[in-house]
Amino acid sequence: MTFTKYLKDRLLVLAGWGVLSLLLVFMVWLTPDLHGFWDNLGYLLTLQLFLVFLFFTLDFYRRKKWYKTFVKEENAHLQHFVESASSNEEQLIQEYVNQQVREHHLMLEQLLASQKDQKDYMDSWIHEIKVPLAAVDLILNSIEFDIPDDKFILLQNEIQQIDEYVEQILYYSRSDEFVNDYLIQEYSLKKIIQPIIRSQANYFIQKNLQLTLAEQDAKVLTDAKWIEFIFRQLLSNAIKYTPDHGQINIEIEARNGGIALILQDSGIGIPSEDLGRIFDKGFTGENGRKAQQHSTGLGLYLAKTLAGKLGVELSAESTVNKGTTMTLFFPRLDYYHEER
Repeated sequence: MTFTKYLKDRLLVLAGWGVLSLLLVFMVWLTPDLHGFWDNLGYLLTLQLFLVFLFFTLDFYRRKKWYKTFVKEENAHLQHFVESASSNEEQLIQEYVNQQVREHHLMLEQLLASQKDQKDYMDSWIHEIKVPLAAVDLILNSIEFDIPDDKFILLQNEIQQIDEYVEQILYYSRSDEFVNDYLIQEYSLKKIIQPIIRSQANYFIQKNLQLTLAEQDAKVLTDAKWIEFIFRQLLSNAIKYTPDHGQINIEIEARNGGIALILQDSGIGIPSEDLGRIFDKGFTGENGRKAQQHSTGLGLYLAKTLAGKLGVELSAESTVNKGTTMTLFFPRLDYYHEER
């Protein structure tokens, strides 16, 4: 609230004062004995004008302190109660605003409670669904030789796909509470990624994909569980979008300031217009719509989000019909100190 805006809101008062002043001048003009009072009248009107503006100035600065209670913090609308009203008008406004704040807080509490109930149900459902999934997998393995190989492989792929989607939902649900569920330790990168590679072995065999895993290893400070999930998303995409008889290379490379885990495929690549959006939530792109297994648009979004929370940089490079390279860069601690 500026002084100019304050005066605009009081134009009616100024107009009333002006009308009364004109009436006073008119009365003096109509009174014959007061014709010599014009000089005194001019001083009187000037003094009145000065006093009016003095009153407005004092009232403005008094109200300004009260106005500031509406904006205690930036973007803090309906977060704080308004106090220190000193007039009936201000009291009326204050009571209305405080009522809105109370209703806003109540709605937020109800919304948070509802979200918590939904999250608790989702977490419970995810853990419950894993039991029948494991049972179905055991049953399928027990009848492996009783059904045709092609149907066995098809069923195995579908069960694994369902399990990966369940894992994706679980990690998506946990991403908001990331700070409560991670443990930073020193891990061998190969020990983290090798179980993920073995879990995808059936896809490599079915599509006759050639895998090249770097001989060198490196130790990084990270959380193994979250990195496993991130790498699974990247490897799953590489397998999905690499044609039969293609190649996937995994390298571990020491770079200035840290260690890079590089996943390179010879797949269909990502169009340049999509490359900048592949980490956006829900974005599937041209490839996601063309693939036999439609993309959810959550895998890379979660990978990027969780990597950022771990302090790991996830980047992508791609050329259409030549392949895609995904890089996870793990900075060293001394690298952070040097940057600061």
